[in-house]
Amino acid sequence: MSTESTEKITVETIINKPVDLVWEYWTAPEHIQNWNNASDDWHTPHAKNDLRDGGDFIIRMESKDGTMGFDFGGTYDHVIIHETINYTMGDGRKVLVNFDGENNVTKITETFDPEKENPAEMQRAGWQAILDNFKKYCEK
Repeated sequence: MSTESTEKITVETIINKPVDLVWEYWTAPEHIQNWNNASDDWHTPHAKNDLRDGGDFIIRMESKDGTMGFDFGGTYDHVIIHETINYTMGDGRKVLVNFDGENNVTKITETFDPEKENPAEMQRAGWQAILDNFKKYCEK
């Protein structure tokens, strides 16, 4: 079975908080470090974020036992505050994040190019788990 896919993958969630707060939690390094993990045995010890067109970001993700880790990073292609973040990951794949806020509810939709090493469903599940963790962080 081939793991290659050219179809984009989309994950989404609805957060019961206003878009300005959701945006701050999504983009501020001190918040990113608190939610950016797919499971409790991983964490984000460092995050740097220059949120502007042409700005770069780098997020260090590591297993808590120290046996695995990697840097997740890229460059922002286009940012519209409280609405949209378009970026290119370090490996050239594209990501679009939309923030649709109304009253005290914000819908986040992330669409990304899949990588070729893992099946699309595994990638979808991983990105969804991180997004679900973000929702929990925002709503606590």
